[in-house]
Amino acid sequence: MEPRFNLFDSPTAAKVAKRFYATSQALDASTLPKPLRELVELRVGQLNGCGFCVDVHTKEAAAAGESARRLHLVAAWRHSTVFTGAERAALALAEEGTRLGDGGVSDATWADVRAHFDDDEVGALVCLVSLINAATRMNVIVRNPGGSYEPGAFASLSD
Repeated sequence: MEPRFNLFDSPTAAKVAKRFYATSQALDASTLPKPLRELVELRVGQLNGCGFCVDVHTKEAAAAGESARRLHLVAAWRHSTVFTGAERAALALAEEGTRLGDGGVSDATWADVRAHFDDDEVGALVCLVSLINAATRMNVIVRNPGGSYEPGAFASLSD
């Protein structure tokens, strides 16, 4: 599979991509653990059919210490015993926040998220789900394939 278009060949898209990455770096300062952030991003990538995002977030999660066992079970997290209550709440938010046309985020999921996370972490989760949904859509539109990502590669986007 060849990409349709390299966003970095467009001066405007390249500027947006760099700023998009810089915006996402603010999440690194949150108290939301990096492995959890990667699981959420992986799940959104799976839901949106983004091979590139699945590649990135599987590898980044592994680099952050996530086990292969848990990574293999993210797609079936509801039917797995390896995720904590907080992780389940975050994954439910990721799914419902991605599938907005199916009714959006339910009151039950929101209550579960609020029970497990403080205000800053809730804000970080909402931003995370929103940002990764935008990223997956950009990559799916241009058919950016997965398979060649190396952990830490996005650091070169920092100005």
